[in-house]
Amino acid sequence: MSWQNLFTKVFAWFDNSNVKITDNVGESIDWMRVIPFILMHLVCLLVLVVGWSPVALWVALASYLLRMFAITAFYHRYFSHKSFKTSRFAQFLFGVLGATATQRGPIWWASHHRRHHIYSDKDKDIHSPRKGFLWSHMGWFLCLKNFSTQEHCVRDLFKFPELVLLDRFDTLVPIIYGFFMLFLGQYLEYAYPELQTNGSQMLIWGYFVSTIVLIHCTLFINSLAHIWGRQRYQTGDDSRNNGFLALITMGEGWHNNHHHYPASTRQGFFWWEIDMSYYLLRLMSLFGIIWDLKPVPANRLYSNLIQKEAQS
Repeated sequence: MSWQNLFTKVFAWFDNSNVKITDNVGESIDWMRVIPFILMHLVCLLVLVVGWSPVALWVALASYLLRMFAITAFYHRYFSHKSFKTSRFAQFLFGVLGATATQRGPIWWASHHRRHHIYSDKDKDIHSPRKGFLWSHMGWFLCLKNFSTQEHCVRDLFKFPELVLLDRFDTLVPIIYGFFMLFLGQYLEYAYPELQTNGSQMLIWGYFVSTIVLIHCTLFINSLAHIWGRQRYQTGDDSRNNGFLALITMGEGWHNNHHHYPASTRQGFFWWEIDMSYYLLRLMSLFGIIWDLKPVPANRLYSNLIQKEAQS
């Protein structure tokens, strides 16, 4: 690899507009592009050095839940499926918040997810477990061909220049978020020494550990939610409902429900199916932040039931 190509690949970590579509061929892993992903996992081992404190663990949990909500409610239910409406300002605000989760920009995320629904568990599905668990979990986004945005799937989002800019510089937002955690820890160390935390501890727990857990829990919906659980509806794919996955992803584990009727804001179709993202979206709708939440039509709620589910 020439120095020029090396510089281009490193620069693409921060500005992905320089990556040409012709560079994205084949399913081999581009190790230069995934070095940051690998390093993020290794940095988590520094918990053995920085130690822990109750406040660091609480901040890590809050960081996880806030960003999981941004991914499930906005990256998924809003940008990917348009299951409710909001203002342009709120759209951008939650797009930025979702970007702190370090799962690329909202346009890239939505483009691949929309394509997944078109070809779910078929040959063109980019992350079906039928191609192997590790591939469905993370191999698909570490390879060359899925680095670029599927523009034909998200033309409606390209009309917002602020979202295009956010997608282009999608790694800058997590970097800023990491510095926020560092400065938060430094402030708490100075102002409230009794909390026994510091900048490095807050950075490791509040950003790195929280982010890695968040990424893998999100990815479990691509992998485990097509393997582990029960099917209520005949959807023509392997999507499954899993209560445990629903709890750790704030409602995304009701995946068979979602594949049966993707346009619904709610993914836990029945009262006993806990869907925290939906509850929070309903709360936001009371304040006028979002509106026109799409329900599951009554005629779809009991259509295409698998016989054993219909009898249970």
